[in-house]
Amino acid sequence: MEHVMRVLEYSKMKKQLLEHVSCSLGREKVETLIPSTDLEEIQKWQEETAEGVEVLRLKGHIPLGGIKDVKAEVKRAQIGGVLSATELVGISSTLYGGRQMKSFIEEVVEEEKTHIPLLSEYATQLESLRDLERSINQCIDDYGQVMDSASSELRTLRHQVRSFESNVRSKLESLTKSQSTQKMLSDSIITIRNDRYVIPVKQEYRGSFGGIVHDQSASGATLFIEPQAVVILNNQLREARVKEAQEIERILRMLSDRVAEDGEAILLNLTILAQFDFIFAKANHAKKLKASKPKLNRKGYTHLKDARHPLLDPASVVPISLQLGGDYRSLIITGPNTGGKTVTLKTVGLLTLMAQSGLQVPAEHDSELAVYTSIFADIGDEQSIEQSLSTFSSHMTNIVRILDQMNADSLVLIDELGAGTDPTEGAALAISILDTIYRRGACVMATTHYSELKGYAYNREGAINASVEFDVETLRPTYRLLIGVPGRSNAFAISRRLGLSEEIIEKAKEQIDLDSTQMETVIASLEESQKRVQKESDEATQLRKDSAKLHAELEEKLAELESEKEHILRLAEEKAEKAVKDATEEAEVIIAELRDLQKQGLAVKEHQIIEAKKHLDEAAPKLTSKQKRVKKLAQQANRKPIPGDEVKVLSFGQKGTVLADLGSDEYQVQMGIMKMKVDLKDILITEKAKPVETRPMATLRSTGTHVKPELDLRGERFDEAMHRVEKYIDDALLAGYHQVSIIHGKGTGALRKGVKQLVDKHPRVKTARDADSKDGGLGNTVIELK
Repeated sequence: MEHVMRVLEYSKMKKQLLEHVSCSLGREKVETLIPSTDLEEIQKWQEETAEGVEVLRLKGHIPLGGIKDVKAEVKRAQIGGVLSATELVGISSTLYGGRQMKSFIEEVVEEEKTHIPLLSEYATQLESLRDLERSINQCIDDYGQVMDSASSELRTLRHQVRSFESNVRSKLESLTKSQSTQKMLSDSIITIRNDRYVIPVKQEYRGSFGGIVHDQSASGATLFIEPQAVVILNNQLREARVKEAQEIERILRMLSDRVAEDGEAILLNLTILAQFDFIFAKANHAKKLKASKPKLNRKGYTHLKDARHPLLDPASVVPISLQLGGDYRSLIITGPNTGGKTVTLKTVGLLTLMAQSGLQVPAEHDSELAVYTSIFADIGDEQSIEQSLSTFSSHMTNIVRILDQMNADSLVLIDELGAGTDPTEGAALAISILDTIYRRGACVMATTHYSELKGYAYNREGAINASVEFDVETLRPTYRLLIGVPGRSNAFAISRRLGLSEEIIEKAKEQIDLDSTQMETVIASLEESQKRVQKESDEATQLRKDSAKLHAELEEKLAELESEKEHILRLAEEKAEKAVKDATEEAEVIIAELRDLQKQGLAVKEHQIIEAKKHLDEAAPKLTSKQKRVKKLAQQANRKPIPGDEVKVLSFGQKGTVLADLGSDEYQVQMGIMKMKVDLKDILITEKAKPVETRPMATLRSTGTHVKPELDLRGERFDEAMHRVEKYIDDALLAGYHQVSIIHGKGTGALRKGVKQLVDKHPRVKTARDADSKDGGLGNTVIELK
């Protein structure tokens, strides 16, 4: 099987299939895909693909985003390993993707009333594991950082760390800003060495500060000293950080243990999600190739209608139609070189392998393919230089192997049977080989140049000739396959077209015996008959297409009439609704007056007023659910969505916000944490646009949204950057942050200077300092808020 898959370029077809997988789970399934010989298994695979194609037809897409192959992480957790925060986020994302897939399939079944039993069964086996997903999300943010809210102990420790950091920096800043000590420093900055805060001191003032020397400059002129005044504070900070790391480790271990507990369920989910990815990759592949589900049989019968080789350009490939295994099991194809004979063999072979792999095939509906236990192919010049085999020897070695291994349930494909040796002996061998294959009951397709084989099918039961058509006028092959007609020599016709004298051509004809001349005449007659029949068939096909087109136009017209009818009814009901509304308002006034009269002592009973109002309410026309949807869609039709619109994505049944217009009627929509590209027809506007911040923002944790602990200004213009800093400080104060970072980069220093000046004047900024070297140093300003 490996040899035939290589010869028929099965791996290239799988590369096409790989273009449609969504994650590594599906990729692994495609890479290990091989054809099956079990008819029941193949039929199940084909049903899966067909259900996937149906879902794509209805929905246009599937929600497989965010799914990762986390098998290794789960297995490591099961043996007691501690997963990193990033790995746990990957598991959470995969669990979310599984829930989305499960809901999606259930929604398709419920809303579309579609029968997809295999996909529904897979969806049923997916476990939601919401508790584990929620636990991870409550402890770790989207960036893979353990949040303060993960535990009260961590919140306390981080508060201590920030407090100790602030004390250390305050102490050191008092030294760097002191007039008496500035002359002793190489630069008035605070930096970090060995995870401890230090200041750069000139070599000659080494003894002025005491403390510990942690590093020196390359020249030795500067020493990085931890002054004695901050040694104790640095020790406290170091101890708090160690406790913080231990608490984070405890939280990660706790979550890893939870993953281990649900490990088997997660692994099962991964297996099912891999199957979903694989099925929808096959479905998308079928959609791209405009393929169809073939009928399958165990009778060795193949009937292809307008089949196309999947690796050839669909704009130029010429479809072929043929039958094999019914009235005849041997198909002998003759014709000129480069005429398409080899492509015909490869098309039949590759489509058979695709069908037995659960893939739909690029052919018309109702095409049928046999399921073979073995397929053999000798195609192309597989001459081996190392083995010193000639072309004939190489082909004959393959044929000997085929004859030894084939049986009645085999398909044999042989290109240029008997080529590479004396024509007379080669033709005799070819006939004998074809007879042997036929007697053993296998199906065979063979191409040849030998004229002796042109009459093979006329005196052999179960065999038929075919040829690839050649246009003598253009001197080019048409690549059309003619069944029942052997290929004929075009040498004389071609020579005449190229200008060879008639005298030479006539003398050449005299050298051919009478039988050969009669054979060429019969073949020419058959070709003409075949062309005439094909022309009539094409005309009938065109009539059928015209009829189908007319039927479709009538259906469309009927749909338009129904739509117009719906429109008229809606307008009438809206008009009636307005009339009743006006009458109701007037009646309300009357009822109010009646109540006033009642208060004045006149005999007006309360239940009469209530009854009258009830009758007025019931008089209002009630729109059907379909009419309500039409009304809402009509309101939306007045304009397209714009960024900021609150919309409903119909295929998901979820609400979201339009972020951007991508052009070509496609929009970027955010639903929860997901950002997706959505087609216009899948969007229903629910609320008008609200102001949308296009750059990444964060929000208040207390309100359920997220404010980042840092603001990145790199690449911003100065004025815009200063405006963003002011707004960010306000947001951070509302979020309850005590400390945030402003990332401005080093560059020319203009942004850094501007940020320093702004925060120094800000009434709610307590302190501002340069970040640690590991956190950006001079390119990052850390501010402490009041």
